[in-house]
Amino acid sequence: MILAAGRGERMRPLTDDRPKPLLQVGGKSLIEYHLDALQLAGIRDVVINTAWQGQKLRDALGTGERHGVAIRYSDEGSSALETGGGIFKALPFLAPGPFLVVNGDIWTDWRLGDGFALGAQDLAHLVLVPNPEHHPGGDFPLADGRVTGGDGPRFTFSGIGVYREAFFAGCEPGAFPLLPLFRRAIAAGRVSGELHRGRWFDIGTPARLATLDAQLQAAAGI
Repeated sequence: MILAAGRGERMRPLTDDRPKPLLQVGGKSLIEYHLDALQLAGIRDVVINTAWQGQKLRDALGTGERHGVAIRYSDEGSSALETGGGIFKALPFLAPGPFLVVNGDIWTDWRLGDGFALGAQDLAHLVLVPNPEHHPGGDFPLADGRVTGGDGPRFTFSGIGVYREAFFAGCEPGAFPLLPLFRRAIAAGRVSGELHRGRWFDIGTPARLATLDAQLQAAAGI
């Protein structure tokens, strides 16, 4: 699942006429990088949630055939359901097996197909990254491949995770965040994790978008 329903307030005015994942870097949109990476990893069935300017995502991506995948859309109407609520609404498309979720507004060289190493008793597996300048405090400690709630250095959640349907046990339809569910599963000792030290960008401001665009264009000799 690629999360693409958010309004992208911090990216305005760039997102006034398009959803954030359709912003371009290095000659193609952010979400197209994900689709191409999923196809390369052998993942063909993709769910994309939509809200703000959702029709433009459908118009741009269609059925996914051009990228070698099959896209289903989970429409959240005029108001996005936040991360937790959006995934929960799409569960009929995702379950029963473990499924990968990636934020549509990040760019990374982490291989998306590597995210399915989920232990038999685990409810989630999170990809963490070293803390960027805009988030120096991090989110979660990581020790021996386990995401913990204890002391120790904290790392930043990359927006990439693998989940089981049971991670959302007890949830009700509607808008809700993912963080309380993380805390519940971590407290139960049922969340594994890994640290990705490669390239990762959270496209949270126009300046970060411009920086990534310049780097990718330079690398491609554009």
